[in-house]
Amino acid sequence: MSKKKICFIAQFPPPMHGLSKAVETLYNSELAQEFDFEKVDITDNKRILSNLVAIRKSKADLFYFTISQTKGGNLRDLAILRAIGNRTCLVHLHGGYYRTLVDKDMPGWQRKANYKAVGKLSGAIVLGPSLKWIFEGMLPDEKIFTVPNCVDDEYLMSDEVFEEKVRILPERKIKHVLYLSNFINSKGYPKVLEMAKLEKERGGERRFHFDFAGKFFEKSEEDFFWNYIKGNELEDYVTFHGVVGGDKKRDLLKRCDVFVLLTTYPNEGQPISILEAMGNGMVVVATDHAGIPDLISQDDGLIYDSKHISIPVILNDVSSLEEKIIIRRARLEVMDKYTQNYYIRAIGTVYKEILTD
Repeated sequence: MSKKKICFIAQFPPPMHGLSKAVETLYNSELAQEFDFEKVDITDNKRILSNLVAIRKSKADLFYFTISQTKGGNLRDLAILRAIGNRTCLVHLHGGYYRTLVDKDMPGWQRKANYKAVGKLSGAIVLGPSLKWIFEGMLPDEKIFTVPNCVDDEYLMSDEVFEEKVRILPERKIKHVLYLSNFINSKGYPKVLEMAKLEKERGGERRFHFDFAGKFFEKSEEDFFWNYIKGNELEDYVTFHGVVGGDKKRDLLKRCDVFVLLTTYPNEGQPISILEAMGNGMVVVATDHAGIPDLISQDDGLIYDSKHISIPVILNDVSSLEEKIIIRRARLEVMDKYTQNYYIRAIGTVYKEILTD
């Protein structure tokens, strides 16, 4: 029996980011032995016409399409869905903003076009149960699937390294607090700077050092970051690592003890950085925003109401943790539910269910 053909309509690296990495991992996985994969790379919007032609000509049994969460990107997506027509299509949403975009931020004609296009889909994947509402009323419940993000194998420390990290915890006089995300105000990096300021003002023996890694997209954000550090004389309390990957990222994940992401970012879905922290022996400090409550609870991290964030309270909580218990629970969660192999198998299961309907 011939293999079913699946056409990936998605952003592939370069550039490398969470979505393109997830797509590449899937495309190059063992599923490529089970199915016949082809791809239409939609990274470059200048290729939209040739991409639409390729989609129309495709003989795929299933189109796997990662959709956008911007108004402009959605116009492109509507054109792609029209090119797919009534053929079998599964969309994958790597975020939490799509429904708000459609219902609140679009003109009526575009909203109506989205409801019509989504209604024709064979299925939609969201990142967790708390995000299923995004497609409710647009698709029947049985067509809404949940597949969580995963930690790539290259960024998941071994059991031996994890156990050694746990063993030396009591010996560490200064704990390292990590912010690893894009430098967008609503992602919460200013709140981590505030933690550093409070730690300095407390005086006495140093308890924490603050590590920041990620990319600035706006000059104003970069200026704020450095001016805050200089203005509050935090040079000895803060280290900036820039964009990290490979060995540099692995070393940072291994070295740090607490991960902080106090995000209210509108497009947030299910941050992979949280899973990386959980898998690498860090206590996660996060908000109850978007799909984050599907990942952590008070049993394996510290989670706060995104509308009522108190930095003094959080710093005090972080200072009095039962770290070993929390990081062991978090590590078990990741190894049980959020590995690369689990992700690939879960997506493969959805493919088969769609293709046998």
